[in-house]
Amino acid sequence: MLYISGRLAAGLLVNLAASICIVFLNKWLYVRLGFPNLSLTLVHFAITWLGLYLCQALGAFSPKSLQPAQVLPLALSFCGFVVFTNLSLQSNTIGTYQLAKAMTTPVIVVIQSVAYGKTFPLRIKLTLVPITLGVFLNSYYDVKFNVLGMAFATLGVLVTSLYQVWVGAKQHELQVNSMQLLYYQAPMSSAMLLFIIPFFEPVFGEGGIFGPWTLTAVIMVLLSGIIAFMVNLSIYWIIGNTSPVTYNMFGHFKFCITLLGGCLLFKDPLSVNQGLGILCTLFGILAYTHFKLSEQESNKSKLAQRP
Repeated sequence: MLYISGRLAAGLLVNLAASICIVFLNKWLYVRLGFPNLSLTLVHFAITWLGLYLCQALGAFSPKSLQPAQVLPLALSFCGFVVFTNLSLQSNTIGTYQLAKAMTTPVIVVIQSVAYGKTFPLRIKLTLVPITLGVFLNSYYDVKFNVLGMAFATLGVLVTSLYQVWVGAKQHELQVNSMQLLYYQAPMSSAMLLFIIPFFEPVFGEGGIFGPWTLTAVIMVLLSGIIAFMVNLSIYWIIGNTSPVTYNMFGHFKFCITLLGGCLLFKDPLSVNQGLGILCTLFGILAYTHFKLSEQESNKSKLAQRP
């Protein structure tokens, strides 16, 4: 049990460190270099697949034979999640975008309850209240609604929730680990993004993925791809070993850490309401963690009492 907990803690720490690094690195690529968003996602998944190919060549895992149709829903939902999330960000204010993202956790609970028959205790559901309130306090000053933006935000939340649920469900359904599943999904999603990108971004010339980028830009994009490999692999591993809801809770924690990091490291302004929002969110996360640990202890006690 201690070994499993240690591995989980290590996986969470890797994801936390890699996610924070990639947020700031991607921000630098978008703002300073103007590198296109979807194209960067394509690079991330292409490098993720190359990384996994190298891992299997070195014997880190053995690929399992899967039919493309078995992984297709996952690849499609990933592309939908990327496209609609970007469209939501383009059509909404940052506040509305963040508030919509917070709805992913309750939607995952609904999907797992309705489609997979999973039950969630009331106390677990109630932890979503301070978390949603915390996100609202962090973003309410910038919340503005418009029809198109809300349509993209709603589709983004639905597809993102499906993607995260399927990341966990497919690992159990197909009896594969995180590396084996991502090994098939990464190239499939890359091919789909290659088809989608020309509709949203330039491909050649100034500002295109195959444009005249400097050596520094190429090195930074490749570095971003290597970090993305760690992020993608750790996401799959965390969801496969815990649950989509637990991963979402960890995502809210990363959001708080990123805000605090921006304030402490870059002197970004942090209002009183934002501070209260972070405290509310952290309270909800701590409550969820406490209830989940209590649930695990209760299950262990029941197993120990069996003859």
